[in-house]
Formats: sequence, C-alpha cells, structure tokens
Amino acid sequence: MALKDYQEDVEMCCRCSTCKFVPMQKIKGLKYATVCPSIAKFNFHAYSGGGRINLINALLKKKVQPNDKLKDIVYNCQLCGACGVSCNYAMDFKVLEPITELRMKCVEDGRTVPALDRTVAAMKQNGTMVAGDKRGAWADGLNLKNASKEKTDVLFFTGCQISFNKGLNKLAKAAVNILQKAKVDFGILGDAEICCGGRAYQMGYRDDFIAQAKKNLEMFKKAGVKTIVTACADCYQAFKVLYEEYNLRGGIEVLHITEYIDRLLKSGKLKLTKSVPLTVTYHDPCRLGRQGEEYVHWQGQRKPGGFFMFDPPRVYRRGTGGVYEPPRDVLKAIPGVRIKEMNRIKEYAWCCGAGGGVAESNPEFSAWTAAERIDEAVSTGAEAIVSACPWCEKNFTQAVKDTGGILKVYDIVELVEKAL
Repeated sequence: MALKDYQEDVEMCCRCSTCKFVPMQKIKGLKYATVCPSIAKFNFHAYSGGGRINLINALLKKKVQPNDKLKDIVYNCQLCGACGVSCNYAMDFKVLEPITELRMKCVEDGRTVPALDRTVAAMKQNGTMVAGDKRGAWADGLNLKNASKEKTDVLFFTGCQISFNKGLNKLAKAAVNILQKAKVDFGILGDAEICCGGRAYQMGYRDDFIAQAKKNLEMFKKAGVKTIVTACADCYQAFKVLYEEYNLRGGIEVLHITEYIDRLLKSGKLKLTKSVPLTVTYHDPCRLGRQGEEYVHWQGQRKPGGFFMFDPPRVYRRGTGGVYEPPRDVLKAIPGVRIKEMNRIKEYAWCCGAGGGVAESNPEFSAWTAAERIDEAVSTGAEAIVSACPWCEKNFTQAVKDTGGILKVYDIVELVEKAL
C-alpha cells in the first residue's frame, strides 16, 4: 500500500496518548507504565505512535514538508508495534502500518540514513546484514544434512546474527543438539543460506526485502522444505508474517524453535531430565510476540456512514495472537527453573532496542532501551533474563556489561540444552 492509502486511518487519531502507555486495565505500576521506547527517550509527542500518525496526516495534507527533523523522528523508532497494540486495545484503526509505510516513503524519496544504506547494500552484495566470512562455519564438523544439495522436509534456518556472531554461534549448536536428541530429520542451508530480508523491511527497503524473499522461496522450494524452524524472532516474523503478506510464503509451515521444542516435549519425543537451578524472567521478543501473529488477508470495502466499519469486518493485529505460551511452557518443563514475570509482558513487553534499524543508526538509543529492560528484569529478583532471539541476547548482554550488572543473559535453547 502507498502512504495515501492510510489517510482514513491516520485521520482517526484523537491524540489520546494511549499509544504511549500500557493500557490502564493492564497497568501494574507507575514505574513500568510506558510501552514506547521512542517517546520515553525523546519525550516529545512527535516521537510517539500518535505523533507520527499526526505527522503523516499533515504530510498527506501538505501542511508540513519533509526535512532533517522529520527524518530523525522517522528513524528513531524500533517499529516494535507496542503503540498499535495499546491503541487497538480500545480503538480500531491501523497504527504501525502507516508508520512503517512512512519509512518506505522516505527510502523511495532518498531520505535515508547512511548506516542503513550500508547495511542493506551489504545484504544485497553478500546476502547478510552481519559481517562475516563463512556463514556455515558454525556447523563445521557436525555432519548435518545440507539442504542446498539434498531434499529436506524440515529446515533449520540459522539467521545472520547467529551465523556470523561468534558469541551467538552457540545458539545454533544448542538448537541442533536438541533436534538431534529428539531424532528430528532436518537440514541446514549452510553457506548457501542468505538473509531473510526482514530487517531490510523494518529499515524501509521494501523492494530489497521482496527481492530477498523471492530468492529464499526459490531455495526452499528447490529443497522441498515443508517446515522452517528458526531460533531468530526476526527471521520467524519475516517468514511467517511478511512473506505471507506479500504472498511469498509458499504454503510453508513456519515455527520458532520454542514452538518446535514445545511440540517435541508434549509429544514425548524430547525429555528434559537434568536440573537447572535458576530463577529467570522471560522477555518476549517483539517479532515473536505481538508481531508474530498470523497475517490474515482481507478484501472488502468500507461501509458508508460516519463509522469506521467494513464489510466483511476488517481484521486488526492486536498482538494477542503472538507466541507467548510455548516459550513459557518450555521454561516450566526445565527442572529447577523458576519464572518471575516482569510488569510488561506478552503484547505489552518493552522492546530490547535492536529493531527497526535503530541498533545500526542510533546505537546509543538502542543501548538505552536495552538498559531500561534490564532494570525491569532486575526488579523481579531473577538471576537471569531469558529471551528467544539472538538480537535480544546481544543487546541485553551488552547492556549488562555497560551498566556493570550481574544479571545473567540466556536464550531458551541454552537452558534446554543444559537440561538434556
């Protein structure tokens, strides 16, 4: 869709500021009441969901002109989707979609950020957004089925961050070990694997995302893939939601590794017997949680009259259909693990700070956002914060280091492997 196609949506904003906070019915205290990192950091209305919606409305009506300040507002946003989820608790109009489309328009008009231009250029040239030499090096010596050379029903898709970040290679190895223990017949693409393109989409480079998606779909079809399993929340959302939105999913089942492990545990194919005595708090990744719910295609028309009504009813993404219980069920299945929840969880979880290209374009803001979440995790009394995305683990690990904290940081697969 073009930005002008959201005119009716942006005109619905009543400037109530609900997009800035956890809904009153869900709030648990004043300290952790905010839900949008951007408005919490920059403390000016334009940096909120509603502020950006109002800005889009003004742009469409030519009441303001694009400038450098507009660019600062557009790109200092993780596109985490919390604003839309809070708004849609009571209202029915699209919030995240036009904000994302504004970023697409900035890219189309050449109003980009050099750091993001370089990142996407690297993806186009090298097939990755994370620097590295050999994508499949983490699997050397593991004797895994190569899906680029032979057919496989189940594909373990590693992702850029896990593949090239040597500190996070352990997540791929842990996931592989778990799948092998459960006797799952699966393959990997190794050096042939390329970026899912999801983060290019977040950065506003739609055409580059689509080109990447088409390459991946062709590869998946050639390998005969029926199910994709990934330990990266960004890859998960790209394959499950974005590919579906652009009709590029090809009917492939997409599962996060926590969903797959949960399935293996409940079917009895995997058993966790070793005790892992640890008190943890779980962080819901944005693109596994509120942005991980199925994309539902809709065709219809707005009904005449003064109300925002559609025939058939238009489906709104309220974040409630994300992947919330499988990660928690897996943690509960690990002997010795005790869970203490943070105030902001599930669809109202605070972002880790790495999304939307912010980690690349404004690392200071990204680090600040992560530190805010670490503070909330520490307030629970937990010994460790556990997530289900390498970008979250990377950001949290650095935040703990920067603040001199002692909180441990894990991915769920690391704890599951300890319990095998």
